[in-house]
Amino acid sequence: MAIGYLTIQAKTAHDALPLGGILIRILDDRERSVYELITDENGETQTVPLETVDKSFSQNPYFSGPPYVSYNVLATAPGFNSLYVSQIPIYDGVRAVLPLSLIPMQVRQQSPMQAEIFVGSPAVSQSAPRSQEGNLSDTYLLRQVTIPNPITVHLGPPASSASNVQVSFPDYVKNAASSEIYPTWPEAALTANIYAIITFALNRVFTEWYRGRGYGFDITNSTAYDQSFVYGRPIYDTISRIVDNIFNQYVRRNGQNVPYFTSYCNGTTATCQGMSQWGTVTLAQNGLAPLEILRSYYPRDIEITQTNIISGTVSSYPGTPLREGSSGLDVQTVQKWLARIRKNYPAIPVITDQDGQFQGSTRAAVARFQSIFNLASDGIVGNATWYKLSQIYTAVARLAELDSEGVSTGIGTVPPSSVLRQGARGQDVVTLQYLLNVASEYYPGIPAPSQDGIFGNATKDAVTAFQQIVQLNPDGIVGPLTWQALYDVYLGIHQNVPSPSPGPNTTRYVVKAGDSLWLIAQKYGTTVEEIRNLNGLTSDMLSIGQVLIIPADAARPYIEYTVKAGDSLWLIANRYHTTVDDIRRLNGLTSNLLNIGQVLRVPVG
Repeated sequence: MAIGYLTIQAKTAHDALPLGGILIRILDDRERSVYELITDENGETQTVPLETVDKSFSQNPYFSGPPYVSYNVLATAPGFNSLYVSQIPIYDGVRAVLPLSLIPMQVRQQSPMQAEIFVGSPAVSQSAPRSQEGNLSDTYLLRQVTIPNPITVHLGPPASSASNVQVSFPDYVKNAASSEIYPTWPEAALTANIYAIITFALNRVFTEWYRGRGYGFDITNSTAYDQSFVYGRPIYDTISRIVDNIFNQYVRRNGQNVPYFTSYCNGTTATCQGMSQWGTVTLAQNGLAPLEILRSYYPRDIEITQTNIISGTVSSYPGTPLREGSSGLDVQTVQKWLARIRKNYPAIPVITDQDGQFQGSTRAAVARFQSIFNLASDGIVGNATWYKLSQIYTAVARLAELDSEGVSTGIGTVPPSSVLRQGARGQDVVTLQYLLNVASEYYPGIPAPSQDGIFGNATKDAVTAFQQIVQLNPDGIVGPLTWQALYDVYLGIHQNVPSPSPGPNTTRYVVKAGDSLWLIAQKYGTTVEEIRNLNGLTSDMLSIGQVLIIPADAARPYIEYTVKAGDSLWLIANRYHTTVDDIRRLNGLTSNLLNIGQVLRVPVG
């Protein structure tokens, strides 16, 4: 049997908050447990090996069975609804990264609900016909090609009542490629397919194919009309690395600006006038480069170009990579972004370099950021890293902004008594828009309206989406039931989502098997009462994986131990899972001699 790999990452609020302490169970196709894992402070599990089948089967268009082994994942955590992701394909020699976006429980919710995501086989193995239609002319187009950030995806055919989700453009492309083709294909074939996927999506945006018809989205996930996209699915490393390098590059004809309409199909069970996905594999095996592969299916005068215009970014990419030895305002911008992101991701090391000077500590911080967000961990800020830094900085800053707005708006815990509908204005509309903005950070199907105090079309769309999610009548009118549901969601978020910055004199602790409040208090030199007060606990009951905020003196994560007859430093170190050197260092000991009754500070490992 061959081996593939799986890493799981639990985050929320558009990746602004990592979720540590999430219990993860990886199950086989018979629902038998293969691994039980807990996410760390970055919301990530270790990478685990999983049995699968040889990659040669996924490179053979005539193989009729699935060229992978499927696994399932169940994620649970106190205060969050559980998430079950089924039929995750694992491929030979390829790492899959599964993003888990958990939804906080509502404040009056008695028990967690379970959301389910079905992944299944990629579109290339399916026999459904594709009838993609697109615009090849320069009529009624936007002036310039812009990378949409975010892109809005409709999770169904165009006229269906399915929900919309908003994702960053690189994440969209990674998802679509992982949903369309096999990640084990030759790199040239993968690259050619990814160029087609990028260009197809940009053609939809540039020509306003759907928005020009009155729809509120850019593209659908229906393969009959567009390209596959499975929200919440795993992304494969072989695909992710290519997308990071080319996400802002696209195919056009020489002398034209419009992204070419790069239609495609699998070329075996479905044929079309565009690119054959399976045909790209044969051409890559014959030594053709990605552009040569594309010219085999599209006009010979096509070329690869790029756009550096990305909507929604804080600052444009400077054009050349920043690395150790670089200096100036762009370096200072990166350092500012990392300093803010570090409050949410404390595993990123502190930058001690002078402002605007890219030295060793800046490189270390960049490299750690890259490893957390699945980028090449080289410590160099290229286009992909700059874009991701900008995206995450915007997300964490947005959360902080919403927190401060909640205080200034005076949300309270009691809903307004007014009934609001389209055309309403005033302070209650501001309150409504604020609550919808908070909910949109954690519920991907809710668009965020502007907080202008005017109940217009955008606010009505957000209200309707919210009502659909909480199973109320989606009439776009905010009455008592909708108000109460908004407050239940808002208060549930504040009750169940861990604070990104517990404070200078606190730390986060993930409860493990065998823990008690007394043991944790001893470890951190505090009291049970202090921990209970800080976390709002009404009893001493704890759950494995529960995240606690601990009042902690950073220099005092130890217990005090009184030496007894027969004790030695070696015995004490083994008893408390630490080392002799650590005990000696903490107590300033110059030898291993101990006295009965001596009080030692013992770090708890």
